[in-house]
Amino acid sequence: MRRIDDPGPPPNVGGMTRSSFYGLAVVTAIYSSPVSAADWPRFRGTDGTGLSAESGWLGNWPGGQPRSIWKASVGAGFSSMSLVEGRLFTLGHNGLKDGGIDSVVALEASSGKELWRHSYPEKLADHYYEGGTSGTPTVDSGRVYTLSKAGTALCLEASSGKVLWSRNLVSELGLKIPEWGFAGAPHIAGDRVVYNAGDAGLALDKATGKEAWTSGKGSAGYGTPVPFSLEGKPALAVFGLRHVIVVDPVSGHEFWRHPWKTRYDVNAADPVVIGDTMILTSGYGTGACGIRFTGSGAQELWKNQALRSHMQAPIGIRGHIYGIDGDGGDANARLKCLEATTGKVVWESPKAETGVLTAADDKLIWVTGKGELIIVKADPTGYHEVVRAQVARGKVWSTPVLLNGRLYIRNWKGELLCLDVKGTGGVS
Repeated sequence: MRRIDDPGPPPNVGGMTRSSFYGLAVVTAIYSSPVSAADWPRFRGTDGTGLSAESGWLGNWPGGQPRSIWKASVGAGFSSMSLVEGRLFTLGHNGLKDGGIDSVVALEASSGKELWRHSYPEKLADHYYEGGTSGTPTVDSGRVYTLSKAGTALCLEASSGKVLWSRNLVSELGLKIPEWGFAGAPHIAGDRVVYNAGDAGLALDKATGKEAWTSGKGSAGYGTPVPFSLEGKPALAVFGLRHVIVVDPVSGHEFWRHPWKTRYDVNAADPVVIGDTMILTSGYGTGACGIRFTGSGAQELWKNQALRSHMQAPIGIRGHIYGIDGDGGDANARLKCLEATTGKVVWESPKAETGVLTAADDKLIWVTGKGELIIVKADPTGYHEVVRAQVARGKVWSTPVLLNGRLYIRNWKGELLCLDVKGTGGVS
């Protein structure tokens, strides 16, 4: 029986990165349409690594505090943000158990002004936690793709919010809803939009919503499909209920799968790929493992309990992974650095409350579960803290986004902050 205070796995808590610089093997042409270098079109960026190409962004913070540019209210939940062509897209819930409504929200990135909002009925789904939205919008070729907890898949016009097509994966296709609802973000692969739904993923035609390929109707995991190169071929790592499954994004053909059983079947933190090594990690005491893969299978290199990332995926940089060891709400969590090929812990941070992670310019951006922003050098020689500041209130489980010198942070109540981390102004 699950604990009543069990936080569950709500969010998959979701720009062009210098993949070659970080040693990541990624084939991008088939995954998405060309986007600006100043875009962040999906959860954890274009290639799903959580790495931003930003540089020179940590300015002088007078009083030790980054300047607040704007604040907005987008509704309850744990969705992250996507930013394309000056617009920010996210999901929020009205917070009501009766008469619950989800909304896809578009804001002007420069000011926080609401541009449009598309709403539809959706339960709060506060199953052992606050509830609200989990997935993150994905933007491609002037369209916004979303997936709700209950399986509503939408394609909206990015400029207006007009519904171009809508499918319900449960009532129309017979897919089973995971215990905490669908949580992964849609992923664009050529003319397909791929979801972590069903046994090992589902793809629809991105223009029409018509089924392209399916993989069974069972319950899915909670991660977002992660693109990577499999012996020169485009592939997606789909974190399923009890396996990581590697598939062809165009046909759905399964290349191989590797077992990964987690307590309560909570596989939520996206897999991380560094060269020919894939890192899997989950919470509830499960731990992490490194597997070396080929086009036909994978072999386990190591397995330990040194990194137990409940929801936030680690980040891979030059042969090392940086991740948060702790379940959601864990006040004794730590940020850790591990060798990717051995699992050896190189260093760990002082204790803090779990939180979320992204990275840029050899620096880690860690926002703790209580809204403290901590900048740490991505340096395997030791834990080197650059600066920290209290920036948000309440629980923060939504992965932050850094773009154009601005850091976007959101708490579970839907308070969205835009902070200047490049300028030298004080607190506004």
